[in-house]
Amino acid sequence: MLQPKSYIGKMLEVKMDRPMGSKHPKYGFIYPVNYGYVPNTTSSDGEELDCYVLGVFEPINEFKGKCIAVIHRTNDNDDKLIIVPEEKDYSDDAIRALTEFQERFFESIIIRK
Repeated sequence: MLQPKSYIGKMLEVKMDRPMGSKHPKYGFIYPVNYGYVPNTTSSDGEELDCYVLGVFEPINEFKGKCIAVIHRTNDNDDKLIIVPEEKDYSDDAIRALTEFQERFFESIIIRK
């Protein structure tokens, strides 16, 4: 199992299990961004490594993009990668604003290279 921060700066293929506009199956909120996972990985919660895809403004099923940061939850064991189109970047404040719909329930820090 690789540490999530080892993915920062790498191009990754990701699959969406909750495309933009879909509804969370348990909590009912709507995903304002594409949310998915990196296939064939394992995170500390035993599932595949989750990611938010920012900078894509339509629902997608798959995406290849660059990991620019990791949201490390300090009160949970489920880190999230931040994936963007290769030429894009987002500030920590922008990442927080775009992921607040779900991350507001957790304490976290944003890790970069």
